[in-house]
Amino acid sequence: MPPTYRERLRLEGAWLAACGAAGSALLLATTDESRRWPLSTVAQCAAAGGLAVVLGRRGTKRAIEQAEDRSPDELGSGEPTPLWMHPLIVGGLAALFPVLREAGGPGSELAGWDASLRVTAGCALVGLTQALVLERQVAAAEESSGRVFYRYRGSRGASTVLAALPADAR
Repeated sequence: MPPTYRERLRLEGAWLAACGAAGSALLLATTDESRRWPLSTVAQCAAAGGLAVVLGRRGTKRAIEQAEDRSPDELGSGEPTPLWMHPLIVGGLAALFPVLREAGGPGSELAGWDASLRVTAGCALVGLTQALVLERQVAAAEESSGRVFYRYRGSRGASTVLAALPADAR
């Protein structure tokens, strides 16, 4: 059987949170500019975390409601996003802002290592939301419905399509 949607949320979310936290720690330890405008960083991270919870819960609820019952052989591989991709995504996004600052142009004074810190911290918050909040939401839906949810073929990025199996069909 492929990993359940809950297993995917826990694994991918925890790894994204770890990558974001490691990136944030690295930036804070190595660049003075990452500590520029701390109130802005805290406010933007709080907003990003709040949005992750609100939009994540809404999207998860919609995916659960639209989940169609499937047989085990119709589920596909259910492979999670390869874990090696998460550090590349976090690092690539974080590296973008200092490059934009060096390039100059409109708004370049707002880019820099402090913006990179907001990205890495935001990734950590999104990962925590997946691993802790959304996983619990799916667990509650599974308990109340007697179904187990799996990410189904056709899912792309944040657009998740779920399939369901009766709990006893596993």
